[in-house]
Amino acid sequence: MIKLLLFLTLSTLLLADIFDFQTIEKANQAYKKGDFKGSVKLYDSIKKDDPRVAYDKANALYKAGEYDEALKEYGKAKGVDEAKRLYNIGNCYFKKQDFNHAIKSYERALKMREDADTRHNLELAKKKKREKEKKKNNKDRKKNKDKKKQNNKKENPKKQSNQKKKEDEKKPKKEKQDDKKNRDKKAEKSMTPEQKRKEEMRKKELKHMMNKLSKKRMPTLMYQPNRKKGERDDTQNPW
Repeated sequence: MIKLLLFLTLSTLLLADIFDFQTIEKANQAYKKGDFKGSVKLYDSIKKDDPRVAYDKANALYKAGEYDEALKEYGKAKGVDEAKRLYNIGNCYFKKQDFNHAIKSYERALKMREDADTRHNLELAKKKKREKEKKKNNKDRKKNKDKKKQNNKKENPKKQSNQKKKEDEKKPKKEKQDDKKNRDKKAEKSMTPEQKRKEEMRKKELKHMMNKLSKKRMPTLMYQPNRKKGERDDTQNPW
């Protein structure tokens, strides 16, 4: 009876191994044909906890573009060509543009074994990291510049007005006069006939008053330096 049970157990295990072997073969064939998702499904059907299966499944997930899932499977594949496993982990991080973790994985792989592809990817990851940081810095500088510009725009309307006033004050006298004439002309064009008539009368009256003032005798100075003591000037005011 014991021999029968032992025989049945061994037979079951053997059949399971044969089934798993066949499934792995099918999964490998699907991988070679480029059917990476089909390959992943076949590996999922294998219940056996084997680092080699996890490694192959991780490779299929990587090719399918499922980098987070691939990283999980590579984590279960410890002991299977460690340098190659770390290299593939670095590739997953590289694809995710997590260049810091990619660089660390490549450096760990190179400590275990020198490899041209790993060395190349390490240098490329470092270059991409610098480019990413430069792009971020430029973006931050532009953002800060735009923010500063907006703040200046909100805070300095008065400053802008004063600046314009200063610029106007710097204009030559003739230019200012020309500006005034132009403004007067524009204002005159916008006047109604009645307003124009009144403006002409006002100008004539002003001109007439100025002429009268210019003809009047200017007052005599109170202090007369050449006059002798005791003499009086009849034109001098009595105070």
